[in-house]
Amino acid sequence: MGRRKPELDAAVAAIGENATAVQGNVTKLADLQRLYATVKANKGKLDILVANAAIAEGASLEHVTEEHFDQHFDINVKGMVFTVQKALPVLSQGSSVIVTASISGIKGQAGLGIYSATKAASRNLVRTWVLDLKGRGIRVNAISPGTTVTPGLDGLAGPDADLKGFHEYLGGLVPIGRNAESSEIANVVAFLASDEASYINGADIQVDGGLAQV
Repeated sequence: MGRRKPELDAAVAAIGENATAVQGNVTKLADLQRLYATVKANKGKLDILVANAAIAEGASLEHVTEEHFDQHFDINVKGMVFTVQKALPVLSQGSSVIVTASISGIKGQAGLGIYSATKAASRNLVRTWVLDLKGRGIRVNAISPGTTVTPGLDGLAGPDADLKGFHEYLGGLVPIGRNAESSEIANVVAFLASDEASYINGADIQVDGGLAQV
């Protein structure tokens, strides 16, 4: 599910005929209910759920507005909570739920206080949900990526930024010496979704090249 139809159409074309796109907004519960009604009608159940929708915009404390605060908590926390809650009726025994947290949830970063607070909330919710869902056979885990080369990362640099210099600066902070590629994050998601991770529950996997570990 996503808000932008062109991107959804492109994703379906890339994935193939087994993919179904549902246009919607994770902050709107009616859209989530429509999503899972489509899942139930087409497949009957859901084995893997990745709650990944989020925004990250910079604002230091003195520049935080009510709009900035509400937008981050609506998408990153409310959207994530109800993405998982509304999926519960179609999640199968032994299914895997993966929440995208961030190293920002455990690491102070200037100008990202509100975003970081939403990601700390995500991590704590995962800890709670493994208890709430005890006995249902549903595993819930988080991943916490570090600096990853995506359009979202570029957006943090600002419209006129030197992206090459920005990427080099961030990569220089990472012990492994570079930023992550999106495929490296996806590989960890695929592992947590698989039976190879059948005894991993309530974890937060740091996929950060060591950035938040030292």
